[in-house]
Amino acid sequence: MKIIIDDKIPYIKGALEPFAEVVYLPGKATNAEVVKDADALITRTRTICNKKLLEGSLVKFIATATIGYDHIDTNYCKSAGIHWTNAPGCNAESVNQYITSALFSWSMRKREDLAGKTIGIVGVGNVGTKVARTCEILGMKVLLNDPPRERNEGSEKFVSIETIQKEADIITFHVPLNLAGNDATFHMANEKFLQNLSKQPLLINSCRGEVFETESVYNALEANDISGVILDCWENEPEIDLELLNLADYGTPHIAGYSKDGKANGTKMSVQAVSRYFNLGIDDWEPEGVELPQNTFIEIDGNQRREYSILAEAVLSTYDIENDDESLRETPHLFEKQRGDYPVRREFDSFTVKAKNIKKDTLEKLKKLGFKIIEI
Repeated sequence: MKIIIDDKIPYIKGALEPFAEVVYLPGKATNAEVVKDADALITRTRTICNKKLLEGSLVKFIATATIGYDHIDTNYCKSAGIHWTNAPGCNAESVNQYITSALFSWSMRKREDLAGKTIGIVGVGNVGTKVARTCEILGMKVLLNDPPRERNEGSEKFVSIETIQKEADIITFHVPLNLAGNDATFHMANEKFLQNLSKQPLLINSCRGEVFETESVYNALEANDISGVILDCWENEPEIDLELLNLADYGTPHIAGYSKDGKANGTKMSVQAVSRYFNLGIDDWEPEGVELPQNTFIEIDGNQRREYSILAEAVLSTYDIENDDESLRETPHLFEKQRGDYPVRREFDSFTVKAKNIKKDTLEKLKKLGFKIIEI
């Protein structure tokens, strides 16, 4: 058996070598010639898995170590008898950490507390659900919009997109990229959507670049129809719009889901899926050697400090969006390199807060966010 694996997928080397000839290649170097005699591909979003790549090949199975799968032509795969799988939720907590850092950094710049603000969450899947829970912990009013879930579960928990346009101070998007149909999300934030906003909200995109129509978002910023924008995903990556970057509150190179935990989860789900499909017997495989940051302890003295300040310090000690924003602004032409060389980031549950003079209610919120606590 032969398996081709994207060489940017971490922690995977050695997992499948006992069962197959394994070839590691850059995503963009994975072409029809090299896959023609492969039985399986383990890939990421940069490899377009369509008829051009797959026709006439021996490929029977594709695993993408990512949540998104719009790079896989699922209709072609079905017609060609090629099975595929993605890694839903693998980096949901990583994106939640990114959003939480972004919200604290933005609110500190604005000198405004997050508590009491209304956030509209568009798309309430694995990521949106975690973001909603975090925002509730932070004392925000949360509005949920997810038409597919609303159809299945009823309207009790959900609101219309019009309600979000009317009431939200912040709108964050966590939708898949659907190009057509009732639940199309392509250019969801377009001129019509933006002109019908009531409160000049902050917009956040950490799902897919094409969910935002670049020109319309730029025009809305210029016209003050929105108060700001935080962008991790861009149209035409890696050739991003530099004028929009210049106006953005924060811009990052599509790394919201790039915690080491998220990457390890995606790898684990892919290897296990290949094992199940080919009956390899490693259905419980786990990655090893996932790096930790130099210091996983955060010492916080809460004496004469507001809860908001304590929570912000804990969150920003694990990940500060300011650093990624600064790197992208300085070298936007290195968008792909910044992704490929992304430094170690671990999620909240890898960190322990050494807490002194912190009230019980605040400690409970830190625990709910995922932090371990030691009182000193």
